[in-house]
Amino acid sequence: MAERRASGGAVLRPRVTDAIVAAAFAELADAGYARLSMEAVARRAGVGKAALYRRWPSKEAMLVDLVRQSVADTLPPVPTTGALASDLRELLGTLRDQVADPMVAAVGPTLFAEVRHTPALSEVLRTDVTAPRRVAGETVVRAAVARGELPDTVDVDLAVDLLIAPLLLRILVTRERCDDAYLDTLAVAVEAAVQATARA
Repeated sequence: MAERRASGGAVLRPRVTDAIVAAAFAELADAGYARLSMEAVARRAGVGKAALYRRWPSKEAMLVDLVRQSVADTLPPVPTTGALASDLRELLGTLRDQVADPMVAAVGPTLFAEVRHTPALSEVLRTDVTAPRRVAGETVVRAAVARGELPDTVDVDLAVDLLIAPLLLRILVTRERCDDAYLDTLAVAVEAAVQATARA
């Protein structure tokens, strides 16, 4: 198995890296960002504190790097069913499964709550987490425009907001069920809302 390199330049053995990732996110979920410490992560991961500081100068740098590593290669595939309704439903299912992952659901609220205070976290969440998923939504909407299902006056940014925001609210904030029946209804509602924005 190949070794991985942290942003600070130190080579990471995969087994050690996996332990640190799990420990850092578990500690973040339990303690929150403000009380998170490198010492607590090292203790939970079963490694020396120096092992973390050789790789990252601070907890902020550590989390930024671990978030970036964790979401690498998780870009949702863009549906190509040939119809807006089914494309929306398929993409909603993929996004739901990603956001509802137990660790994502546990640390997501804490990470997003911290973005106003920690610019580096804000940037990695924007560029590595939300932006690629917005691109998938934009591609679905633009494909519908190209097929003639939507006029070219549609507000693509608003359409993607309507697609993603209900999932984040339901899973990360209210923690309500987000089953297939809900996604079926949401896909219909999003399609109707997008059609309405195109006519506005």
